[in-house]
Amino acid sequence: MHDVIIIGSGPAGFTAAIYAGRANLRPIVLASSVAMGGDLMTTTEVDNFPGFPEGIQGPELMFAMQQQAERFGADVRMVDVTELELDGEIKRVHVGDEVLEARAVIYATGSEYRKLGVEGEQRLSGHGVSWCATCDGFFFKQKQLVVVGGGDSAMEEATFLTKFAEKVTIVHRSETFRASAAMLDRAEQDPKIEFLTNATIDEIRGTEVNGVEQVTSIVVRDTVTASTHEMPIDGVFVAIGSDPRTHLIHGKLDLTAEGTIAVDGRSSRTSVEGVFAAGDVIDPIYRQAITAAGSGTVAAIDVEHYLAAHPAPALDEA
Repeated sequence: MHDVIIIGSGPAGFTAAIYAGRANLRPIVLASSVAMGGDLMTTTEVDNFPGFPEGIQGPELMFAMQQQAERFGADVRMVDVTELELDGEIKRVHVGDEVLEARAVIYATGSEYRKLGVEGEQRLSGHGVSWCATCDGFFFKQKQLVVVGGGDSAMEEATFLTKFAEKVTIVHRSETFRASAAMLDRAEQDPKIEFLTNATIDEIRGTEVNGVEQVTSIVVRDTVTASTHEMPIDGVFVAIGSDPRTHLIHGKLDLTAEGTIAVDGRSSRTSVEGVFAAGDVIDPIYRQAITAAGSGTVAAIDVEHYLAAHPAPALDEA
């Protein structure tokens, strides 16, 4: 029997593990068998995480978090969770044929940005392709950028990027936008923002400079005529939404209208007693590494209080 199992190994999961370990709760962290560390494992330069004035590489930050969690007794396992049984005092977490039991669970699986699914997108991730203007906009000073999308997030990303870029072009597949009138008007009034409607991106192309390939152009397709042309560009920001990774808890925990896990106020408590959630999986707005880490702190403290109020049953000495 374990005190707490943490599902997820991003900033929320590892921060929760650090705090839980310091509370002597001997946490188990179940990370993906494919890649530990969440989205930061594909982020090159992290320049906005406190404590690193010169910045830090995403994978380096996540390995440091893992080592810190393990220093306090966290048991990190590179495995995939296949099923959850969350009802009752004892929670059961299925990992293939193995079943782990715990008195509490922290669900911190994060969210996943929606991808365009075009050639060059994944290859050039972190080298001119980004899903977060707040994270990466600083690196594109006086550059020509493209934002893909037609909702509020696309307008917000484009407007934010004008603080750094020389020009931002919003590429959208139709002439009708899903963005609110206020957000759209704000973007239309910005002299640095242009619109390319009835257009999609077929390919993102790069050129190798000093041994590193960087985005240099995109292939744009006209959705009306089907004609294509190459457009020189320095960076592509994809803003077509994100999806919280909640597939394991559908029908088990209450969700919000945005599809994130519902929690009680500023706590991490979910609709099921003994189950807590943290990070991007409960956050439809900010989705930053530092806010996820803070959320992981909340979850670990909530678990500590919960376990103190629900002592483990005495073992049968017979």
